[in-house]
Amino acid sequence: MESSALARPIASPLPARPSAVLRHRPLSALRPAALPSATPLSLHRPVSCLPLSLPLRHRRAKPSFSPVRASSSSVAVDPTASPAPSTQPAQGAKPVPLVISVAIGLALRFLVPRPVDVTPQAWQLLAIFVSTIAGLVLSPLPVGAWAFIGLTASVSTKTLPFSAALGAFTNEVIWLIVISFFFARGFVKTGLGDRIATYFVKLLGKSTLGLSYGLTLGEAFIAPAMPSTTARAGGVFLPIIKSLSLSSGSKPGDSSAGKLGSYLVMSQLQASGSSSALFLTAAAQNLLCLRLAEELGVRISSPWASWFKVASLPAIVSLLATPYIMYKLFPPQVKDTPDAPSLASKKLEQMGPITKNEWVMIGTMLFAVSLWVFGDALGVPSVVAAMLGLSILLLLGVMNWDDCLNEKSAWDTLAWFAILVGMAGQLTNLGIVTWMSNCVAKFLQSFSLSWPAAFGVLQASYFLIHYLFASQTGHVGALYSAFLAMHLAAGVPGVLAAFALAYNTNLFGALTHYSSGQAAVYYGAGYVDLPNLIKLGFAVAVVNVLTWGVVGSFWWKFLGLY
Repeated sequence: MESSALARPIASPLPARPSAVLRHRPLSALRPAALPSATPLSLHRPVSCLPLSLPLRHRRAKPSFSPVRASSSSVAVDPTASPAPSTQPAQGAKPVPLVISVAIGLALRFLVPRPVDVTPQAWQLLAIFVSTIAGLVLSPLPVGAWAFIGLTASVSTKTLPFSAALGAFTNEVIWLIVISFFFARGFVKTGLGDRIATYFVKLLGKSTLGLSYGLTLGEAFIAPAMPSTTARAGGVFLPIIKSLSLSSGSKPGDSSAGKLGSYLVMSQLQASGSSSALFLTAAAQNLLCLRLAEELGVRISSPWASWFKVASLPAIVSLLATPYIMYKLFPPQVKDTPDAPSLASKKLEQMGPITKNEWVMIGTMLFAVSLWVFGDALGVPSVVAAMLGLSILLLLGVMNWDDCLNEKSAWDTLAWFAILVGMAGQLTNLGIVTWMSNCVAKFLQSFSLSWPAAFGVLQASYFLIHYLFASQTGHVGALYSAFLAMHLAAGVPGVLAAFALAYNTNLFGALTHYSSGQAAVYYGAGYVDLPNLIKLGFAVAVVNVLTWGVVGSFWWKFLGLY
């Protein structure tokens, strides 16, 4: 969730189990120059790192190896490192973004004439909502604080009653998103995600391209049971990538980055969008998209199975194509890693047999995923399945309540996202979304566009607007309902429009260094400079749009979506 929140320092680490000493080695800090607003998973336990020292064919000297710590927040503190100079954090709101954000809302409220079809209450709420969204983009305050101010404005001006303003705090999907953070923490805490990824390195890691495929397929394998792309990036895959890169002499921030690290980081980032799009439970924003679609009357039976069936062919094609495309667009200097499989085998030996907690994690996630797949037939809502899974992990001691309490990103998301979704829902109830969609539909009809042409224009607009957002879930909360309503008004089949917008929500997560939590994590590793990331992000986005557009069109026609 993939989402918006400032990264925070990791809490004091939990003591490692004696059996996991080799697996959980100390890791050094990843310090991005400027981390964008995203809701990264905050980890408090060190994650493993491949103790590799690859004797690669292109290596001339044995590089020094400095163990690294990576977390999904991509900000960690090495207890052995010298403390950074203390600086006084900025206090209060940033004046210029604050003035601009408030001015946008006031201008809409008082300077733009209210349409006759819109009530004064609806127009006033739209002004507050637009000001809130402007604040998400400009960041006068952390996203949670700014959302709370928007909530306060809507209640204090009597635009919304208190119960309506906070009604989304009981939204099932938002709580499912919160619980997904806890599941992701369990994968990292037990080391299960690291074990699975290391197996794929062992199977496919004889070459650099093979390594990339191993990591990509490993993420796709983990994704349905680890519903946070940010957590997968920071808690599992970035530590492995850094270890492989450092052992080949590829260091962040200097000319050696291009040996191996730059390619692996970019390939994994670009492929992560398709992994998240493949499964409904691979990213929290997926669940939210279907919930918002239901509010507009687009209901999808057997959502988990339907999502996978519709996404399967274009997502798999994109997953298989991305490492190779990146290999051509951004080639690594080191082409072969012949000893990686044997070294991965040694790491697995050091890990020892699968622990009891890992088995419990496997069983619990199979149980939860089974209920997500067959829950409709059994009458078990998705959030109830997640609650049952988390209860099992707590009862058996795989996780404790402190783990949940320390997951600040989850509670922050609950607060700001519930506010944003609540405002969006009230805009729908007050008729603003319908009015906006009708206006856009009439505009498109004035060009005599058929629904397929309107579909293309709206999807492209929804995708490119993400350059203004630092959060996938924030983008969904702000624009998904409005764009889906525009599709429906233009005559686009509802299920097709709902799925296509949801898939794009995952694919645009690699456009920039701030476009998603995982983008912030990978950029923070220091292996890719900003111009290359922006350039490659756009290039691969074009490839993904073409892949999903062409392959998806034939596949969705075959499935009868239009």
